[in-house]
Amino acid sequence: MADLFEQLQEIIVDKLEVEKDKVTPESRFREDLGADSLDTYELLYAINSEMGVSVPDEKATEFEKVQDALDYIIEQKG
Repeated sequence: MADLFEQLQEIIVDKLEVEKDKVTPESRFREDLGADSLDTYELLYAINSEMGVSVPDEKATEFEKVQDALDYIIEQKG
């Protein structure tokens, strides 16, 4: 799980241009990391392509915290 978090963390740092130490499981995408709706779709695309997990567009609005996205990725990778 730590490896998946680190991979997700790197994607978030790259796409949202935030400091790595700001990206924790409890970080909220909009409030803490400054993501807007376009950013969330770019994140989904990156997760799809870089982590090999298919995330439907409607999931973008369901991920409030980094942990929400991580839980979904873990569930999909099973």
